Order: sequence, then C-alpha cells, then structure tokens
Amino acid sequence: MKFPYGISDFREIMTQGYFYCDRTDRIPLLEQGKYLLFLRPRRFGKSLLLSTLANYYDVARKDQFQELFGELGIGRNPTPLHSQYFILQWDFSCIDPFGTAGDIRQALHDHVNSCIDAFLLYYEDFLDREVRVDRKNAINSIRSLISVVRMTPYKIYLLIDEYDNFANEVMMGVQREKEALYESLVYKEGPVKTLFKAVKSSTSDSLFDRIFITGVSPVVISDITSGYNIAENVYLDAELNDLCGLHESEIETAAKRIAGECGLNERDADSAVSLMRIYYNGYRFSPDAETPVYNPTLAIHFMKAFQKTCKYPRKMLDTNLATDEAKLRYVSRIPRGRQLLLDMAEGDHQTVISDLADRFGIQEMLTDESRENVFMASFLYYFGVLTIQGETDRGELSLKIPNLVMRGLYAARILRMLLPEPGDRDEGTLAAKALYTEGRMEPLCRFVEKKYFQVFRNRDYRWANELTVKTAFLTLLYNEILYIMDSEKEIRRGYTDLTMIVRPDMRRFDIFDVLIEFKYVSLKKAGMSGEKARNLGDKALREIPDVNAEMENAEDQVRKYGDALEHKYDEIRLRRYAVVSLGFERLWWKEVGRM
Repeated sequence: MKFPYGISDFREIMTQGYFYCDRTDRIPLLEQGKYLLFLRPRRFGKSLLLSTLANYYDVARKDQFQELFGELGIGRNPTPLHSQYFILQWDFSCIDPFGTAGDIRQALHDHVNSCIDAFLLYYEDFLDREVRVDRKNAINSIRSLISVVRMTPYKIYLLIDEYDNFANEVMMGVQREKEALYESLVYKEGPVKTLFKAVKSSTSDSLFDRIFITGVSPVVISDITSGYNIAENVYLDAELNDLCGLHESEIETAAKRIAGECGLNERDADSAVSLMRIYYNGYRFSPDAETPVYNPTLAIHFMKAFQKTCKYPRKMLDTNLATDEAKLRYVSRIPRGRQLLLDMAEGDHQTVISDLADRFGIQEMLTDESRENVFMASFLYYFGVLTIQGETDRGELSLKIPNLVMRGLYAARILRMLLPEPGDRDEGTLAAKALYTEGRMEPLCRFVEKKYFQVFRNRDYRWANELTVKTAFLTLLYNEILYIMDSEKEIRRGYTDLTMIVRPDMRRFDIFDVLIEFKYVSLKKAGMSGEKARNLGDKALREIPDVNAEMENAEDQVRKYGDALEHKYDEIRLRRYAVVSLGFERLWWKEVGRM
C-alpha cells in the first residue's frame, strides 16, 4: 500500500497503485449544475477532485477511460458527458500575492496565458486555427481561444483551483495598505473582477459550457459580486459532505492493513484509529450530514509515518497545515475576532449562530457588530478551524472546534495573543514542564499569578470565572507530542476541567498524567479589593470562607473524576490537583489524593 502524500494527480494515483477512496459516484450529482462553487479548507483534497474531473471529461483521454475509471463507481455506470470536453485549468495558488496591484494583475494574466499555452499544446491535434495570445491582457487571449474552439465540435470545461488563494494572502495582511490592495483587486474594475466578468460572458454562448471552481471561503466571490453572479453553491450540500475527506471505515481498513504489515495485532490497529479520531476527525460541512469526515492530508500524514516506522508520528500536526494558525492570527488582530477565539477556548468549545453566511465580503466581516458574530464565525468555519456540531433546540447552528489538532492551534494563538513576549512564553513552558515531569504545581501557579493575571486585569474581557483560569493553564500545558489534552472531558456524567492523558506511544517516558479542577471566587463575593487580595498571605487566603468552600468542592470533584480515570486507563500515573482563583489576583492549589 502506497499513500499519496502531496500527490493530487488522479492519473498518477490510479496507474501507480496509490491508496484511493472512490467518490466518483458523486459525478452525476455534480452534473446537475453547470457553474459550481465548491469550498473546503486547505489541504482537503480539492485539487485531486479537480484532477479527477479533468480526466473524466477530457476528450483527449477518451482511450484511457477504462484504464482510469473502469474499477470505480462511475466507470461501471458512466454519464453520457464523459470524455466530451476540452479541459482548461487555472490554479490561482500559483499566482504571486506580493507586490503592487499592477504586479499582481500581471501575475494573474501571465498565469492565465501560460494555461492557455498549455491548452494549445495539449490539444493541437484538435485545433485548426491559431490562437492569438496577448501577453499583456489574458482576457484578449480568452476571446481568441473561444473563437478558435467555436470551430470544433467540442466545448470547454473550465476548472479553477484555489480561486481565492492569492486574494486571501493579500487579505490576511490587516495593515491598511494591504486592505487597500485587496480592494483594488476585487472591487470596481480590479483584475480579479474583470477576469471573472470575462469568464461569465463566455458562458453566454456556451463555449465555457461548464465551470467548476474550488476555494476556501466565499469572501472573494462575494466581493466581486456582479463580476461573477452565476455560481451555484454546492459546498453545503449534505450529499457532498464527504466529496473531499475520508470516512472512519476507510481509515480503519488502512490501519488494519498497516498493522498486519508491521506484525501488530488488531488492538494496535484500533488504538491507532482511536488516536486519529481524537486528533483528526470531526469535520461536518452540512447541518444535514450524518457522519463527520477526516482531513485527508492529516490522515495520510499519520498513516504514511505509521507504515514507515510501525510507530505513530511524533507530531500529530502535519507541518504543512501549521500555516492554518495564520488564519487565527488574522482573526486575533480584529477586536471582535479576538473575543471569539477566547470564547471558543473556554467552556465546551462551541459557538451558536443563526446560520452560516454563505456569501459575505471582507467589509461585512471586519465591521460585524452582531452579538453572535456570524460573519467571523462563518469565516473560521470555511477555513476549517470551526466545523458544524449540529442544530440547537431553537433551530440555530452550533459550531465547534473540530478536533484536537485544531484545538492546539487555538491554544498556541491565544498564548501568543496574551503573552506576546517570547521570554514570557519560555518561562511559562518551563513552569508547565515542572508540573508534568516532577508533579510541582507551584511554579505554574506563580507564573499564572505574575503574568496571566496581569493581562486579565488590564483587558476588558467579558468572561471572568474558572473557565478564564482554565484557559490560561490550557495554553501553557498544551503538548500534542506527549499528551492527549482534553478540557471538559465527560467522566461519570460529569465533566472534568482539564485532563492530560499520556499518549499510548509515550508511556515509556517518565511523565505524569494530570487532572486539574478549577474554581473561581470573585472579589465582589469575597468582599475585598484587588489590592487587598494581592497582599494577602497564603494562610489568610485559605481562611476566606468562600475560597475554602470552593476548595472543598474542587477536591471532591477531582477525587471522583480521578478514580474514574484510573479505572478507565491502563498504566495511568495520575496526579490530581484542585486550584481555586480569587479574582484575577491569587491562586490556592492543592494536590489531592484518592478517595
């Protein structure tokens, strides 16, 4: 078994025997529309989907149809349109997003012209006349191409990959000059809008008979508005939820085969699938979709490493997806977005909105003052850092962080957002290490008092409870290499605040499993000022009635949950702690024994 990491060429995958999960039975569904827009997060298999469509419809590959599709669902029952089109492909991820608006315009036109050059070379046996390629204006090249194709019995299927890639790169620069650059590309008669107007006009005489566009978000297509208002959104269709993405059953089959190759047993295969489920599963792209799907790039990253070494990869997050943190960084620079990230990190990691916004521009997102923050939440959904959890009893839509990999990106972004100085973060890392390697809670609590509480006191965050404190600890303790991190883990019909369970493949190291229960007492409830609380001695802090009561409550809970965890996990080396916060001033902590 070979895993096609980074390979998006359908023909290569099929002829070279790579791992492939068939979705070609959805082609008849796609044929029900002519000008389709399909959105998914980065590295989710969109390019392979376009390559599949290109090979399916390409008239020049008619003789290879049986070889490529004969064993697939669509090969056993092909549609009449197979092998009937010229294929013109654009890939906007190839366009350099740097420079002036003029530079980007020329890069866009150069790319379209180079694709037309490739088209002419590939289909030279089908074309009787010469196409005039205008090196300065690709729209003229498109018009000339259409004039020549009109003289043939065939029409063009236009495939555009990552239509919003370079515009998103420009948009991510929040500085005003970057905003102005983005606006110059998509508004008025900017080059992106002008190009899509030309594409739209080419559909009127059916020479661009079908168009399939992939991208990440609807922001750019919304901002060009009248430039291309014929796109049919299919990205929320339940029938296409798994068009890109892997089912757990497909993961299980691959894991069992790898385990067999490695001489491992079925329990080892199940353990691998369980770990992948926690880290990678959880994407739902339609409210009506019944089962979530895995990110294929992450899953293949894991399985390829598992096959090569017969061990799990040390890093569960593929480095090529770590750039998704840039989307969170962009959001964290926007005041409303910063609060949304903090809200998602606490509690049960979900947010509720009336519905997903399927068309919204950059200005709507930046100026959204609604309480539910629908545009910002929708933006995070499209980029894959939120996903659909389900519908509420009131018919609203609940979005959540999809899995542990994405939760780690949230933790990393919030850590950098609240502690921008690298030296402070390094100090916090050392304090966290003292807890899980030596069982010493004091350095971590002292660090939170000294650094995090100062940040919380100086900023107008709307939440103030044990969840705030838990967020601080989570960002410092998050470690995907050693631990399965979980907050609000369900145990005995209750929820633990923060658990750190050592990964099965990391049990060989001298580290502890950790369980922490947090409680919060407001200064108002304790009847004192912040200055008075800061100056309290440890003994005086513990004698405050409300603080003492919350400590007893935390101890009871951590004992109960700790006993349940020890019953559930083999070889667990659990250290249990209760932490009570007095406002954002002082912490009292205890290590708690068994019941």
